[in-house]
Amino acid sequence: MADIVIDRVVKEFGSFRALQEISLTVNDGEFVALLGPSGCGKTTLLRIIAGLEAQTSGRVVIGGRDVSDLAPRKRGLAMVFQNYAVFPHMTVFENVAFGLRMQKAPQAEVKRRVERAASLLHIESYLDRYPAKLSGGQRQRVAVARALAVEPAVLLMDEPLSNLDALLRLEMRTELKAVLREAGTTTIYVTHDQTEAMGLADRIAVMYGGKIDQIGSPLDIYATPATRFVGSFIGSPPMNFIKVRCSQGTARIGDAALPCPSAGTEMELGLRGEDAILSPSGSGIPFDVRVVEPMGSHLLLTGSIDGQLARIVAPPTAKVNAGQRVSLDVDPTRVTWIDSTTGRVVARD
Repeated sequence: MADIVIDRVVKEFGSFRALQEISLTVNDGEFVALLGPSGCGKTTLLRIIAGLEAQTSGRVVIGGRDVSDLAPRKRGLAMVFQNYAVFPHMTVFENVAFGLRMQKAPQAEVKRRVERAASLLHIESYLDRYPAKLSGGQRQRVAVARALAVEPAVLLMDEPLSNLDALLRLEMRTELKAVLREAGTTTIYVTHDQTEAMGLADRIAVMYGGKIDQIGSPLDIYATPATRFVGSFIGSPPMNFIKVRCSQGTARIGDAALPCPSAGTEMELGLRGEDAILSPSGSGIPFDVRVVEPMGSHLLLTGSIDGQLARIVAPPTAKVNAGQRVSLDVDPTRVTWIDSTTGRVVARD
C-alpha cells in the first residue's frame, strides 16, 4: 500500500501561517493534483510530504507508516522538479540509473530497471547519448524515467512541465498520464495550470490562502465549484460573476427570470461562458458585445451583462459584431449561486 494521509498539517514561517491545518488522503495508485495560484502553499505542502521542509504540526503518513520525522531518503518516494536537473556529464543511462546506484543495486537490477523506465518514457534509443544532445522534452523524459526507475511508492512532481513550450507540454502531458497509469504509482502533482490538472488528475485539490477550498474529480470541480475562487480559477474562460437581486426565489435580468436561493437579497450569479447560448428569439439576458475574438473552434465574446464584465463562448459561425446587443438563453440548472459576503456557493432550496 502506498496511500498518503496528510493529517492536520500546519506550517508557519515566523508569524506567517503558510498552511492552515491541511488534511488530505491520496489513495493507493491515485493521481492527485495540487492546483492554485502562486503563494497558495501547494509547493510548501509538497516539500513537507517529501521531507524537504518540516511541518509546524500535524503528520504525514505513507503506506500506514508515520514518516513525519524521517529523512527524505527513508520515505520511499521520488521527486521530479520544475528544473529537471539532469547531469550533463553522464549519459542518459547513467542519469536514469543514478538513484539505483545510490541504493547500491546490483548491476543486473540496474540494467533491468533502467531499460524498463526508458521503455515507458520512449527514450530507450537515447541511453548512450549525453543530455546536451537531447531536446527539452527528451531531458524531461529522462528526469521522469530516473524517478520511476527506483520504483518509488510515491512520486511527487513540482510543476515538471512548466519549462516546456506549449506543444511539448501537451505531448508530455499525454505521455505522463499513460506512463503513470501503467506504473500504478501514487502521484501528487503541483501545478498552477488548470488545464494540466484537469487533463492529468484523478482528483484535484484546489488551494487558496494556505487551505484546500475544494477537492474532487476534474468534472465535479468544473461543474459544481464550492466557492467563488474555485469557479474563477477553473475553466477557460473563467466563470462569470454577475451581481443580481434575489426576491422571493427569483432573479430577473432583462427578460429572463431565474430561480435562485431565498437566502438573501443580493447574490452573485455564476455563469460559465459556454453555458449561455445566443437566443434566436431575441429575448433572454441582454449581453452588450464589446470584443469578438475568433478562436478557431469558437468565438470568444467579451462584453457586459447589466453593466458587469462577462465572457461568452459562441459558435464559430455566429454572426456577432462588436457594439451589438444580443440576448442569451441560460439553463437554470447550469447556474451557480454564490453568497456575495462569504464567497461560498449557496444551494437552491
